[in-house]
Amino acid sequence: MSFKSFVDYLLFEKKYSKLTVSAYENDLNSFKEFIKTEYDSEEIQQVNYPQIRNWIVNLVETNISNRSINRKISSLNTYYKFLLKIHEIKINPLVKHKALKTSKKIQIPFSETEINMVLDELHFDNDFEGVRNRLIIELFYSTGIRRIELVELKLTSADFNSKTLKVLGKRNKERIVPLIKPVLDTLNKYLILRSELDKVVDIDNLFLTKKGVKIYETLVYRIINDYFSIASTKVKKSPHILRHSFATHLLNQGADLNAVKELLGHSSLAATQVYTHNSIAELKKVHINAHPRSKK
Repeated sequence: MSFKSFVDYLLFEKKYSKLTVSAYENDLNSFKEFIKTEYDSEEIQQVNYPQIRNWIVNLVETNISNRSINRKISSLNTYYKFLLKIHEIKINPLVKHKALKTSKKIQIPFSETEINMVLDELHFDNDFEGVRNRLIIELFYSTGIRRIELVELKLTSADFNSKTLKVLGKRNKERIVPLIKPVLDTLNKYLILRSELDKVVDIDNLFLTKKGVKIYETLVYRIINDYFSIASTKVKKSPHILRHSFATHLLNQGADLNAVKELLGHSSLAATQVYTHNSIAELKKVHINAHPRSKK
């Protein structure tokens, strides 16, 4: 069976993004190539677990991280579950597979001081790119949106009357997030400069390059990394760390966990709770400083 039915299933039934589906296809093609090379077969529907285990060993030997290997196996597992669903196979060869152990990496958010340094002390040119870059940073920190969500924003996404932003999240789930005044001011300035570009190719997209084409993810990453490299000594400086900072700082200020969950576009509280470890640290500090017996 071709992958087309599986791809359609992911796109239209599971409502995965094109980027996610592309990652699934790459993982499956990688496994397919391994089976063809090692076992002279192109029928990955008929493989057994020892063959999959050999692929895992091969991946480990090429120094791919356990986290990446687990993602590849997850793609494969989703494929076999789909084949079970449509009665193409009777047994999922991964039914008893256990994921490789991975170390839990704690993402360290930017401090409020670091973010304020970028937005209040660093220089942003008043031209199209300077205002655009500032808006990107402000949006990440004030809304907590994902990088791909920012890239896919449309001109119609922002509503100045209701002071909100319409965001299309994972599995095409739409959510509305509020926009604060400083962001609206920067957005208004950006839209004026955007309208003055010599040429606009992707007219529906909010964020563009100076050539008038839709902005791309690696450029967004580079913008964040460049500015925060000046203000922060943290190893990782990415759009996701700004999302992490947004959630952590809200929780530190007493925001309700369920409210933060909705703003982030998480489907479950479990996903939001990973951001609470810094809030607990903040609570401990308050507790030690405020409790009457803590100084004894």
